[in-house]
Amino acid sequence: MPSSDPHSPATPASASPTPGAYTLSDFDFELPPELIAQQPAPERSGSRLLDGRGPTPVDRIFRELPGLLQPGDLLVFNDTRVIKARLYGAKASGGAIEALVERVLPGHEVLAHLRASKSPKAGTVVRFAQAFDAEVLGRGGPDGGLFHLRFPEEPLALLERHGHVPLPPYITHEDTSEDARRYQTVFADKPGAVAAPTAALHFDDGVLAALAERGITTAGVTLHVGAGTFQPVRTENLAEHKMHSEWFEVSAATVAAVAQARERGGRVVAVGTTTLRALESAALGGRLVAGARETDIFITPGFEFRVVDRLVTNFHLPKSTLMMLVSAFAGYAHVMALYRHAIAQRYRFFSYGDAMLLERPF
Repeated sequence: MPSSDPHSPATPASASPTPGAYTLSDFDFELPPELIAQQPAPERSGSRLLDGRGPTPVDRIFRELPGLLQPGDLLVFNDTRVIKARLYGAKASGGAIEALVERVLPGHEVLAHLRASKSPKAGTVVRFAQAFDAEVLGRGGPDGGLFHLRFPEEPLALLERHGHVPLPPYITHEDTSEDARRYQTVFADKPGAVAAPTAALHFDDGVLAALAERGITTAGVTLHVGAGTFQPVRTENLAEHKMHSEWFEVSAATVAAVAQARERGGRVVAVGTTTLRALESAALGGRLVAGARETDIFITPGFEFRVVDRLVTNFHLPKSTLMMLVSAFAGYAHVMALYRHAIAQRYRFFSYGDAMLLERPF
């Protein structure tokens, strides 16, 4: 991954741009390809954890997390469930076609990304997995960039039977039964995501039990992660970037749990950027409000956080919106220093990689 970072040709930048003057290049860095994790750690909680709360990074193991939090803290998870959203098929002409289902709609319909030598027109019938036919109804989605398809029966059932785990583009192997298990959190509940909330992949029953024993409470939100999470930012001027839209829900019970944590002096710890996006989207009006809607929130340095105090997150792609989010949360210079440390210490990056713990400056 070539770097265009003016601050350093080979590592994350060390200088901090003037607030409000950040450009895409400020979030670039060169990552050795061998640090991109292709497989998960043998044990979920055996991943490494970079403790980035203080000025000096500390190398830990993920199962140490409960001891780094305080009794009374609230840990918030994203309970979305990854669906087997990738389908392989062919048009009647014989041309190969690949679909990535982004949204399941009422009436056996879906919105999907399609890859084919020639975009199918409305009325085209595609046979998927040599098992069922789907009709192309036209284009759809927020910007008309997706394809609107009708399936012959309930889409989630068809995907479960015939679909493939939608592994990210930087994972190069074909999906396996092990991916079906490990590219899913242990508390996944509500189906709808096409990418995993990867910071939560490190949690197992042992860590959850240790959290409860320490007096750390938990709550959930739902944000169905879309394929747009991997969409590159194509403009140097960040103000020109349009974020993808994702559906989320914050329940009244979670709003109450946050209020109770505040009352007892606890901190709100978001597990993953998707959880943070959901909570902060629900608080854009000034206070956390229960409800369900779409969000296209774009968090960059200067954003005013209202809910989340600490963040458990994986390591993100260069020049990605998630690099901008974590830099907004913990400070640009601090995050870039942590990334330099992670690269030097050979941490594993991206979805199947290691994690870090960040704290918002107060």
